[in-house]
Amino acid sequence: MRLTEVEPETKVTVEKIEAGSEAKNYLKDLGIEEGVGLTVVTTEPSRVKTGPISVKIGGKDVVLGLGWADKIYIEKDNSILPVLELEKGEKGIINRVECGKFLKDWFSQIGIEEEKEIEFLGHLPDDTLVFDIDDNEIKLGEGQASKFLAEYENETIQVNSLKEGNSGKISRIFSGTKFTEKLKNVMQGKTITLVRRESSAPAPVKGNYVVAKIGKQLITIGKGLAEKIQVTYF
Repeated sequence: MRLTEVEPETKVTVEKIEAGSEAKNYLKDLGIEEGVGLTVVTTEPSRVKTGPISVKIGGKDVVLGLGWADKIYIEKDNSILPVLELEKGEKGIINRVECGKFLKDWFSQIGIEEEKEIEFLGHLPDDTLVFDIDDNEIKLGEGQASKFLAEYENETIQVNSLKEGNSGKISRIFSGTKFTEKLKNVMQGKTITLVRRESSAPAPVKGNYVVAKIGKQLITIGKGLAEKIQVTYF
């Protein structure tokens, strides 16, 4: 069975990990490898999520799309939990990010690194942002726009941070979607202007994570990784 299918307070043994070497090494660092026994403490649903989130790190406000925010785990009150579980105004120390080198590079660009303090400011409505590039209108969601960096007044900012009517020069785009892959070739180095914002109703999304115990150590595993772990009853 998958680790996500185990009932709380059940002891199991890790039988197989169906993941690549990077994920296996990451799990090994947590103490999870084939043959290890662990106890599932609970499988928790993440809060209903609506739109991207706003956080403060290093004195700077940063916007993160839900998919990427869900990869950040923080330490708070001697517990490890997803950053999305924080309430507005709560703070924690970044413990880890469940991602590869590409995404870690992006997080580093906007100041999100292990051992730094992060404050959860709240969820944002996923407004549609209308930009002008070479006299052409481009529409991006708030979360999607947060993956575009631009030079503005000698600073590197996310383009969703631009005020209406302000312009910046696109310096980098971080995304693996086909849409933004195409845009990289035509937008890199171009001047981008925020024309206006169009409000839109966000769609709620739910996720899960697993809290397990190995010996006396509590660990938190995102649903995506937990589904790759096959276990048998202890």
